[in-house]
This record gives sequence, C-alpha cells and structure tokens, in this order.
Amino acid sequence: MRAVAVGIAMFFSAVLANAEPAERWAELPAFLPMPPAKTSGMAQVNDIKMYYAEYGAGDPILFIHGGLGSADVWGHQVEDFAKDHRVIVADSRGHGRSTRSGQPFGYDLMTSDYVALLDYLQLDKVTLVGWSDGGIIGIDMAMKHPEKLTRVIAQAANVTTDGVKPDVMTNRIFNDYINVAGEAYKKLSPTPNEYDAFVNQISAMWMSEPAWTAADLGKIAVPVTLAIGDHDEAIKFDHTERMAKQIPGAKLVILKDASHFAMLQDPEGYNAMIRDAMAGK
Repeated sequence: MRAVAVGIAMFFSAVLANAEPAERWAELPAFLPMPPAKTSGMAQVNDIKMYYAEYGAGDPILFIHGGLGSADVWGHQVEDFAKDHRVIVADSRGHGRSTRSGQPFGYDLMTSDYVALLDYLQLDKVTLVGWSDGGIIGIDMAMKHPEKLTRVIAQAANVTTDGVKPDVMTNRIFNDYINVAGEAYKKLSPTPNEYDAFVNQISAMWMSEPAWTAADLGKIAVPVTLAIGDHDEAIKFDHTERMAKQIPGAKLVILKDASHFAMLQDPEGYNAMIRDAMAGK
C-alpha cells in the first residue's frame, strides 16, 4: 500500500509540475486599492457633477478609465506616478461617483466634461493617458482641444465602431469585467440601483460612435502613442495599426502577454510604456 501511495503522490506531483500556469492575459486581476488622495471632490462640469482626485506633485498626468468603470482601475499607476507627477483621475459622466443627466452620451460631450474639469482645476496642459473609452476621449481631445494636451497615450482605443471585435461580449474575461464594474457601480454611484439604465444609455453611444475618418485623424498635431495588448479581447489589432498610420507621427506599442486590461495584468510594463512615451522613446 505504501508503494501505491508513493506512486500516486509521484503521479500528481508530475501532473502539477507539468501543468501550464494561467497566462496573465487570461485573468482579470483585482484592482489595487487607491492611495489616500491629496485632494478630491465633485466638480460641477456642464450638466453633471464629476468626481475627481489628485495625488502627488509635478508635471500633470490625467488618467481616464474605460467604459462602465471608474478611476479606481488606476491604482497601480497612481502609486507609481504620484512619486514624481501631479496625477489626476476622475470618473467619467455617469460612471463611478459622477452623476449623469438625460442628455445622450457622446464622446464629444464626455471630452467637453474633461476639458471643463481641467479648467476647474486650473490646468493648462496635461499628458493624457486613456484606456478604452478613455483613449477615445484622448483622441477626441487631440482633435478638438489640442491646446489642453502635451501628449496622448491611448490604450485599446478605436476610432470607428468596426474596430471592435464582434465576439467581445461573449469573452469570459470581458464579462468578468462587466460584472466587477456592476458591483462597483452599486457601491460608488449616487444612483446605485440604475446600472442597467446606465448601461443602456452608454450602449446607445457605442452603437454609432466613434465615427472618425482618416482625414479627421490626419489633422491631429499632438504627439500620440497607441498601445494595444497582443491578446486584446475587444479591439482589432489591424484597426490599431491603421490608426497609427492615419495619425501623423503616431507611435504603436504592442503590450506583450496582455489583454484589454493590461494596466492590471502587467502594471510594471504598462507604467514603463507610459514613461517611455513621455520621454519621446
């Protein structure tokens, strides 16, 4: 019996030793808790109240989160960049702690919210780091309000609706994110029981926006870095490549072994990408 037990133990040890570890791009890590803010509040911008928080001191960086989420996705980045920069995060219209109105969602409107926030904070120019919808807002701001920007670093953004993969809503990791975002909405939002209504409102925007042409993108004069994970679940890689060709001087960065949620999966590599972009590398 002892020999049998030893044999079974050796078998399972071999199985465990040969088991493939989960790829980091196939997991949705938990958000790192945000550090205490230097200042925070609710800014009256346009027809909403917009939550914002500031950390650190130095050249300003504005981080803009993706659709359905909140500023709390940026814990790893705030922890790093607050050491030597003035970091600003905010919850977009209807997201997180910010309110929404009956006005239809649109990227121009959301961009104008952030422009108004920068005016409220008396910030002339910022480096804008945007993820997903945040990246789209960054590109929109580069076209409409370039005077507000030092540069844009946009990860997993699209500029036309056909840049989104048709099977994204059946992806396990993406659905995990939607569920996590829904739970966070219940805890943060001033309308905690209206997540479905909020999703319906923003989904109407996603059906038709963004819809920018090569000519639109060709007018951008702000330095732009476009980043995409090599396992992005939502955005087509060839779409990002095409964006990089259409935006003058744009640099394309491929985030290795990362997905749409690269800032959580590889924060060290993600932060290095941002610092390289700011250094013009």
